[in-house]
Amino acid sequence: MSDRPHVAVVVFPGSNDDRDAAGALEAMGGQSELVWHDESELPTGTGAIVLPGGFSYGDYLRTGAMASLAPAMDAVRRFANDGGPVLGICNGFQILCESRLLPGVLRPNRQLEFVSRDVHIHVENANTVFTRLCTAGQQLVMPIKHGEGAWYADEETFVRLAARNQIVLRYDEDVNGSLGNVAGVINERGNVMGLMPHPEHAVDPLLGSTDGGLLLEALVDAAAQHSLART
Repeated sequence: MSDRPHVAVVVFPGSNDDRDAAGALEAMGGQSELVWHDESELPTGTGAIVLPGGFSYGDYLRTGAMASLAPAMDAVRRFANDGGPVLGICNGFQILCESRLLPGVLRPNRQLEFVSRDVHIHVENANTVFTRLCTAGQQLVMPIKHGEGAWYADEETFVRLAARNQIVLRYDEDVNGSLGNVAGVINERGNVMGLMPHPEHAVDPLLGSTDGGLLLEALVDAAAQHSLART
């Protein structure tokens, strides 16, 4: 078994960024392992989990709703409840919200069109296990590619999240109608985060940005720490 931190990448029918995420995690020093959605247990030694982007179950019903009921999500919930770091990217963010592991919902884009382009976001909270390699206010460039990425919550929830620094990333402009230009949020405990931009597509200069590597490298580090704490 590799001594590199192990990160499980959960694959649902319709996931299409699972191998991209796995490759990016490997580039950041992790050992990734793809986990099919009907597995009820995580691989031995799992130190972190990634729910990748794509179109799980064809985005039927609400995006992420069917995936949230998959057997693997029971294992994800147990892992998260045990304090394990979990990162949801794009469709993974939607699944985490549908699973009630993160607050809010993801709604259709304001322009009712699929949006695919690089965006500028800034770090609202650098004091998390996912953003600790960034600085508060730092601008990052990563791509988005989604049709239902407008994060929304009721006013009370939004105010509470802002007060507790659970809004981690914001777009520098209104790209999809997301409330408060929110691009990423974290749970109250600080170990589950979701974001719509794709860090796995921003880890190589040839792709135009390496900013996503800051988040994924931090996740790999968190995986190592979580595994060590459990031994």
